[in-house]
Amino acid sequence: MATGSGSRATHHLRAGSGSHGTSSSSSSSSAAAAVRSSGNAGQGQNVRPKAPGVRRSVTPTSRAHSNASADEDSGRVRVAVRLRPRNSEDLLLDADYADCVELQSELKRLKLRKNNWNSESYRFDEVFTDTASQRRVYEVVAKPVVESVLSGYNGTIMAYGQTGTGKTYTVGRLGKDDVSERGIMVRAFEDIISNISHASDSVEVSYLQLYMESIQDLLSPGKINIPISEDPKTGELSLPGATVVNVHGVDHFQELLQIGEANRHAANTKLNTESSRSHAILMVNVRRYVDGQDKDENNLQDRDQTDLHRSKPIPIVRKSKLLIVDLAGSERLDKSGSEGHLLEEAKFINLSLTSLGKCINALAENSAHIPFRDSKLTRLLRDSFGGSARTSLIITIGPSARHYAETTSTIMFGQRAMKIVNVMKLKEEFDYESLCRKLESQVDHLTAEVDRLEKLRENDKGKLERQLKECEDSFSGAEKSLMKRSEFLEKENERLESEMKDILIDLNCQKDQNDLMHNKNLELQANLNYIQEQQRAEASTYQSVLADTTQMYEKKIAELIRQSEEDRSHAINAEEQLDRMRELLSDHQIKIKQHEIEHCCCQKTLDETTRMYEKKIADLMKQIEDGHHHSEAVEEEFDLAKKSSMQGQKEINELNMKLEKMHKLHEEGADELQFIKAEYEALLHEKAKLTEELHMMRERLLQEEKHRKNIEDELIKVKKLVADNEKDQKEKQLDMKENGGKGFSPDESMGVLHKSNPLKETQSSQRTTIAKICEEVGLEKILALLASEDIDVQIHAVKVVANLAAEDIHQEKIVEEGGLDALLMLLQSSRNATVLRVASGAIANLAMNELNQGLIMSKGGARLLANVASTTDDPQTQRMVAGAIANLCGNEKLHVMLKEDGGLEALLGMVRSGTTDVSAQVARGIANFAKCESRAVIQGHRKGRSLLMEDGALEWLLANSDCASTSIKRHIELALCHLAQNKDNWRDFMSSGAVKRIQRISVESSREDIRSLAKKTLNLFPTHQTDLFPTHQTDL
Repeated sequence: MATGSGSRATHHLRAGSGSHGTSSSSSSSSAAAAVRSSGNAGQGQNVRPKAPGVRRSVTPTSRAHSNASADEDSGRVRVAVRLRPRNSEDLLLDADYADCVELQSELKRLKLRKNNWNSESYRFDEVFTDTASQRRVYEVVAKPVVESVLSGYNGTIMAYGQTGTGKTYTVGRLGKDDVSERGIMVRAFEDIISNISHASDSVEVSYLQLYMESIQDLLSPGKINIPISEDPKTGELSLPGATVVNVHGVDHFQELLQIGEANRHAANTKLNTESSRSHAILMVNVRRYVDGQDKDENNLQDRDQTDLHRSKPIPIVRKSKLLIVDLAGSERLDKSGSEGHLLEEAKFINLSLTSLGKCINALAENSAHIPFRDSKLTRLLRDSFGGSARTSLIITIGPSARHYAETTSTIMFGQRAMKIVNVMKLKEEFDYESLCRKLESQVDHLTAEVDRLEKLRENDKGKLERQLKECEDSFSGAEKSLMKRSEFLEKENERLESEMKDILIDLNCQKDQNDLMHNKNLELQANLNYIQEQQRAEASTYQSVLADTTQMYEKKIAELIRQSEEDRSHAINAEEQLDRMRELLSDHQIKIKQHEIEHCCCQKTLDETTRMYEKKIADLMKQIEDGHHHSEAVEEEFDLAKKSSMQGQKEINELNMKLEKMHKLHEEGADELQFIKAEYEALLHEKAKLTEELHMMRERLLQEEKHRKNIEDELIKVKKLVADNEKDQKEKQLDMKENGGKGFSPDESMGVLHKSNPLKETQSSQRTTIAKICEEVGLEKILALLASEDIDVQIHAVKVVANLAAEDIHQEKIVEEGGLDALLMLLQSSRNATVLRVASGAIANLAMNELNQGLIMSKGGARLLANVASTTDDPQTQRMVAGAIANLCGNEKLHVMLKEDGGLEALLGMVRSGTTDVSAQVARGIANFAKCESRAVIQGHRKGRSLLMEDGALEWLLANSDCASTSIKRHIELALCHLAQNKDNWRDFMSSGAVKRIQRISVESSREDIRSLAKKTLNLFPTHQTDLFPTHQTDL
C-alpha cells in the first residue's frame, strides 16, 4: 500500500569474502577497486558465459543489435542511495547518539560511522539526502531506464533496503492528494504514455507478488502459484495465466496499482506496523512501431529483401519490457518478533533475498556459475542482472545507529551490484503479419472492386437487353392496336348503318302511332262536345248527380291526361332520338359522306313530319288545358258543397273532445284523492314510531345523566387525592431543601430516564398513591377521562396515566385498555402545552417496552411526536418528545420507519432549543440508533451508508463532542465509535476529520470501555493507519 511511511521489512545479507567497501583512509585501495570494477565490466560476457537459454537467435523476422561498441559503463548497473529523515522514534531512542551515516552528495560518497574513531567511505552513482524530492529521484534513477525502454531496450528499476526506510514511498507512492509525492511507478508510466502513439502503439501491464515462493496475481487474487515458462529457443521467460491489462491512461493505471496494493500481503511487526510479506513486481510491456525507411537497410540479409523494402517498406516493431520491483526486507527475528505464520513468511523472504545476494556476489566476482534457479525471484530478475536489460537500483537506508548492521548490509549489497555489467540489446522485428494483413485487405478490396465492376457491367447489359425487348414489344403492340382500331371502325360503321335502318323503321312506327293518336283526339273532341251538350240539357238535375258526374269526369280526365302525357313523352323521345341522330351524324359526317345524298330526302320528309306532329301536339295540349280549366271550376263548386257538410262535423268533433277532457279530469281527481289518503296513513304510522323513539331517548338521557354524576363524583375524589399528594410532595421537597438536597417537579418525575436522585423515596410513595387511585377508581374510567372536555380533568387524568406507565406492571394493561390510542389522540388533537408534555412523557415510558415500540410506530406515533416537536418551543415538552424518539431508536427494526415518518429529522431539529436536557436526550437517541445499526452491519443484516449521515448527525456530534455535560459527551463518544464501524461511513469520517476525534477518544475518554471501543474502531481503518498514528509516519 502507498502509505506515507514507505516502510518495508529489513534485508540482512551475509557478506562474503571481499564484500566490504574500501576505507576512506586507503585511497590506493579504492582506486584499485575501481580499476578492477572497470576491468570486470570490460570483460563482460567473455569471462561469464551465459546459459544456453540466455543466448537469443536472430531470425529473418527479428533483429538484435548489440551495443558492444558503445560505452561499456552505460550497461553497468546504476546504484543510488537515499537517506530517510529521522522520525519520531529515532528522535526518541537515539537522542544521545549521533547519526551513523554522513552524506557527501557533491562527491557522490557516503561515510558510514561505526563509532567516533572508525568509519568507512563508499562511492555510488548518486547520493540523495533526506530532503531530495520525488521528482529528482525519478529523473536521476528511473528516467534513463524509461527512455531506454521507449527506445526498444529492456529495463529494470529495483528498490532494496531495510524496512521502514522508504522503499514503497520511493517506488509505489500514488500521490492522489499531492502530485509532487508520486513515486517511480506513476511517473514512469506518465512518461511512457506521453511518448507513444495511441493509434498504433500499445502498453500492457501485469502486477504480481512473490509470496512464500508462490507467484500470485495482484490484479486477480484468485490466480495463485503462476508457473514460470521459458522459451527453449530464445530463452525468454513468460508467466502464462497472469492478468495482462491494456492501459491507455494514468488514471486507469493508478486504479490498477490501488487494486494491487490492496491485495498485497502485509502484517504488523515490531519494526513496522504495515510490513509487506511479499515482493511486488510490476511488468510493463511496450510495443512500438517505427518507420522501416529510417533504418539502415544494409543490415538486411537478402538483396531481394532490400529491394522489396525500398519499394514497399516493411513495418518494424520494437518490443521492450520494464520491470519495477519493490523487494520485501529480510527480518531479524529478535527485532521483528515474528511468530507462527509470520515466522514462516520471514523464512521465505530471507531465502529469496539470500538467493538474490548469491547471484549478485557471483556476478560481481565473474563466477562461471550463476545460481539463478535457486529462487523464483532470481529467475524473474535474470535479465536484470547480467542480462540484456538496463538496470537501476536504489537502496534506502536510515540514519539510526541502532540499525548499523542492517545499513552496512544494504550498502554492501549496492556496492556489489555496481560491479555488474549488462549487455544491452535492441530487439526489432519485421512485422510481416501486419504487412500481410494490409496486403490481404488490399487484395480483398481490389477483388471486391473487380466483382463490383463485373456485376455493374452485367447489370447494364441486362438493362439494355430489357429495353430492346420492351421496344420490340411496344412496336408489335402498336401494330396490333392499329389493326384492332381499323377493324373496330369498320364494325362501328356497319353498326351505325344498321342503327339508321332501325331508326327509320321506328320513325315509320311512330308515324302510325301519331295517326292513331290523332284519331283518338278527334274522338275525345267529339265526346267533349257531347258532354257540353249534356251539361246544358241536364242543368236542373246537376246537384243530385254531381258526385257521380265528377267521379266520371275525373276518371276520364285522368285517362286523357295520362294518354296526353304518354303522347307527349313519345314525342319527346322522338325529339331526343332525333337529337342523338343529329349528334351521331355530325360525329361521323366525314365517314358517311357517301350516305348523305341517300338520306337527304329522308331527312326532309322527317322534318316535315316532325313539324306537322309538333303543331298537332300543340293544338291537342291547348284543348286539354281548356278541359282542365273547366274541370277545375266543377271541382270548386263540389268543394263548396263539401265544406258546408264538413263544418257541422267539425262542431260535433269539438264537443266530443270537450267531453273526453272532462272525463279525464274526473279520473285524475279520483287518483289524487286515493294518493292523499295513503300518505295520511303513512304519516300517522311514522308519528307513532317517532313518539316511541322519543320516549326511549328520554330514558337513555336519564341514564347518561346518572353516569355523568357518578364520574364527576369520582373525579372530585381523584382531584382531592392528587392535591393531597402534591401537598405532601411539596412538604418533602421543602424538607429536602432545608437539608441541602435537590428535588424534581412532578412533571420531571414522569421523565423518560429513571435517574437515581434524592427524591427516589418520594417518587415511590407518589406512584404507590397513584396505584391506589387506579385500584379505587379503575383504569378504564381514568382512561375515559382523557377524552373529557374539561381541560383540568384531562390534565389530571393524563398525569395519572403517565405515572402508571412508568411502572412495567401497568404498561401492558394500559395498552390493552386503549390507553396508547388515547394518548396518541391527545398528541393529535390537543393544543394545551401541559397535556402535550405529559402525554409525550407517558408515550416515552411506554416506548421502553419493545412490544409497545412496534405498536407506537404502526399507529403513527413517530409522525405525531415529530409534529409536536415542530410546533412547540417548550423545553420540557421537547425533552419528553426527544426521550420518546430516543427510546424508539433502540429498536433496529424501526429505523427505516423512523426515517420515513420524520422521527430522525425531528430528533436532530430539537437541538435548536439549546437546553442541556434536550441535548442529552438527542445524544442518547443518536447513540442508541448508531449502536443498533452497527450491530446489524456486523451481523450482516444491513449494508450501506448510515441513515444518520443524511440528516447531518455527524456534524452535530463533532460540534458538541467537547460538551461540558458528562452524559452528553459519553453518548456522543459512543455514537461516533459505532458509526465508524460501518465501512460505508468511512468517506464521511475521513472528509470531516472525525477520525482524529476517535483517536482523541481512545486516549482522553474518561471511561475505559469507550477507550477500548475507540481503539478497536481505529484498527478497522487499514488504508489510513499512518494518518491515525502520526508518531510512526516517515516524512519522505
